Amino acid sequence: MKRLEYRGYDSAGLAVYCDDDTLAVRRAQGKLRNLEEAIRLSPVDGSFGIGHTRWATHGRPTEENAHPHRDCKGDLVVVHNGIVENYLTLKHQLQAEGHVFKTETDTEIIAHLIEKHFDGNLEEAVRTAVKELTGVFALACISRLDPHKIVAARFGPPVVIGIGDNEYFVASDVPAVLSHTQDMFFLADGDMAILTPDGVRLCDFEGRTVQRPVAHILWNPIQAEKGGYQHFMLKEIFEQPRAIRDTTLGRVGQETGHIFLDEMEITPAEFAAFKQVKIIACGTSWHAGLAGKFMIEKLARIPVEVDYGSEFRYRDPIVLPGTLTVVISQSGETADTLAAQREAKQKGARTLAICNVVGSMITREAAGTIYTHAGPEIGVASTKAFTCQLTALFILAMYLGQSNGALDEGRSQCLVQELVRLPGKLETVLSHDPLYEALGKELHRTTDFLFLGRGVHFPIALEGALKLKEISYIHAEGYPAGEMKHGPNALIDEKLPVVVLATHDAASPRVSCSTIRRSPTSRK
Repeated sequence: MKRLEYRGYDSAGLAVYCDDDTLAVRRAQGKLRNLEEAIRLSPVDGSFGIGHTRWATHGRPTEENAHPHRDCKGDLVVVHNGIVENYLTLKHQLQAEGHVFKTETDTEIIAHLIEKHFDGNLEEAVRTAVKELTGVFALACISRLDPHKIVAARFGPPVVIGIGDNEYFVASDVPAVLSHTQDMFFLADGDMAILTPDGVRLCDFEGRTVQRPVAHILWNPIQAEKGGYQHFMLKEIFEQPRAIRDTTLGRVGQETGHIFLDEMEITPAEFAAFKQVKIIACGTSWHAGLAGKFMIEKLARIPVEVDYGSEFRYRDPIVLPGTLTVVISQSGETADTLAAQREAKQKGARTLAICNVVGSMITREAAGTIYTHAGPEIGVASTKAFTCQLTALFILAMYLGQSNGALDEGRSQCLVQELVRLPGKLETVLSHDPLYEALGKELHRTTDFLFLGRGVHFPIALEGALKLKEISYIHAEGYPAGEMKHGPNALIDEKLPVVVLATHDAASPRVSCSTIRRSPTSRK
């Protein structure tokens, strides 16, 4: 649960099946250390159980609303990620049938639904209950009346199953179980898993047996620890040079400049024939996609469109013949990106994934994958995954350009040499730690920030603003440098810091000219 606290930290709880055939539940408001204290004061002991760290969606962040949630009799408990959209309708139906609710959450509905359908077989009760749910869910439940069994189900959010040495795990992300096993697989939408001391059985919501291939995750479990850093995000920031080296390794020929993309169902002839590229992603990955547009159009001379995964399928997109759709996701389980990928495939596009997790859903449904090899990313705000995605997009842009003849050998050699030097340059940038610390102390009370960039640096400005919002809760905006005169300059005063991305490229003189002329009173 400590390794999953980044997914939610307003409350936490666990339930353990004890040797006296009872379910012991401990919950606490606030961070996980509060739950640790509750367990210290009232210990629990048993051979299996379920736990959850919560980020409130329905109901306040209180101990009462913390997972696991129980049925009326306290005989079964449920943990759940996702949103049950029809929870009010179901709640009214269950109340009419005599069920008594104690929380404000949508998850408690699931516990009562399973109780309603339970007749001694937990997986049958879960299978019947999930068919009544509208929305998205990843859940796990146990019952003292059908002991030594954990039942998990997925429709939307990720569920990973770990296969250990006479032990079995269910979790919402890989790092949670990585110290116990590196052999695991993801459930697909509509899958259920039944974990018992004898192993793991899989079926769909209709009860039909299914099989999922087990992948060996190459991440070193030590990578998931803080390694002496104050927190995970700082560790992951300093892992960027190593992560970029690993993403590049084996994909570039340093002497020839050739790019190698192996294990693709997309043939070299198909890569040469693509006439359009669509990039689909969410959040930070979308910003990487925007930067990827500049790279692909410049190096491969192919038009590129970039879409939010959450918007793509709702606008009935036009997918022309000869379109490559690139889906970007750190986890490979982003629900909106996965749905957009399926929409693109349905419209006839070939899909290629850029992803960090081997065997994840997006990679299984793609015709090829460029793995980023960033290792586990536990910090809430993406850092090394973003720079690895940029690296993978640059490699893809070069490969497309080499395939269709837009990129010659001489230019390829120069670009590869620069790519190989990149980790060393990153290490130099990261070595200026005292400078960043001094800036942080000077600017931490600021209420607003403006980030400016031109060309490929505009998406980086957007990402910088997003990071500041996520980590510091400071309002920030990213803008194209040349657009500052169309509105944002009205906000400029001596209190507003302006972060300008002005590297030594063709756009640098124009960026410097725009920012100096139009922000005379701001701090840059």
